[in-house]
Amino acid sequence: MTKVLLCVGNSMMGDDGAGPLLAEKCQACPQGDWVVIDGGSAPENDVVAIRELRPELLLIVDATDMMLNPGEIRVIDPDDIAGLFMMTTHNMPLNYLVDQLKEDVGEVVFLGIQPDIVGFYYPMTEAVKAAVEQIYQRLATWSGYGGYAQLTAEETEGL
Repeated sequence: MTKVLLCVGNSMMGDDGAGPLLAEKCQACPQGDWVVIDGGSAPENDVVAIRELRPELLLIVDATDMMLNPGEIRVIDPDDIAGLFMMTTHNMPLNYLVDQLKEDVGEVVFLGIQPDIVGFYYPMTEAVKAAVEQIYQRLATWSGYGGYAQLTAEETEGL
């Protein structure tokens, strides 16, 4: 089974660098049999590579403002990404990326990490670093949603 981990974010913008940090950790010491792609702030540039892999699972990890406590992690239904007003620092909203890949990917799981500070040249907060480490540790035995809860309607009321 081919599994792709697409890490999204900008490492120069504080907590938005969560995805690239996860990619860096996985490239230094792989966890499981993931194909790791550091999508940076333009993950749409990786659509062709992902399509060619035709993964059964595409796990997208990104810092996402969900109005939770910093470092909290939730699974977000890819079909809900467009409907939620989420902070994004990317060139293209992630729902467009997911829509482009639906026919070529078995399952898409979008994992959001709640950032605290997103701004140029800010350091990543300890809460987000800890969240990245937790996800990294779970990759080797990943199944389903990796043990993470889905973002609920109650949590999205303020978005």
